[in-house]
Amino acid sequence: MSEKIIENKDQDINPVLKMALELGPLLVFFFVNFRGEHLANRFPILQTLGEPIFLATAVFMVAMTLSLSISFILTRSLPIMPMVTGIVVLVFGGLTLYLHNDTFIKMKPTIVNCLFGAVLLGGLFFGKSLLQYVFESAFKINAEGWKILTFRWALFFIFLAVLNEVVWRTQTTDFWVTFKVWGTLPITMIFAAFQMRIVTKYALPDENDQKSV
Repeated sequence: MSEKIIENKDQDINPVLKMALELGPLLVFFFVNFRGEHLANRFPILQTLGEPIFLATAVFMVAMTLSLSISFILTRSLPIMPMVTGIVVLVFGGLTLYLHNDTFIKMKPTIVNCLFGAVLLGGLFFGKSLLQYVFESAFKINAEGWKILTFRWALFFIFLAVLNEVVWRTQTTDFWVTFKVWGTLPITMIFAAFQMRIVTKYALPDENDQKSV
């Protein structure tokens, strides 16, 4: 059974569909928060949830569950990062709705990013570049390169956690939702682009080139 799971771990999935599954729940979260009052007026039963952020949180939880379910059906596996994120969304989203306190959903990115950063740093402490286990199939670089990338991403996750705390504690809820969707992603993409220098510098020799020699 475990061998089947390992074999299916790298099963290909359409890149467009993969992006839709990863970004879809966030876009739904943004849309529902933005149009929350309109939706509540059109469907009065939704007014029982209260402010738009609570309706958006409920829909976010459903969208995240659907995204993970579809991903599992297509690949017979769940990537570790989306799975952890999904679990935290369900836990903190549930607390947000149960206690009617949006602090919990606002702290979700802080918890997730701190968790990822701590795990990566912890792995390095024990001599393991855990990022390699996630992206080994995408990038072929040596151990030193994985060590550098893991350390940089760990610090970046911690940076995102601090940034999220600053934004939600100093700005309005609508601003935080907008930043969460349209601010964090570009920042992450820019950071990832700058890491390609490490991928190039520490790339392993191509196997075909070695055979030809």
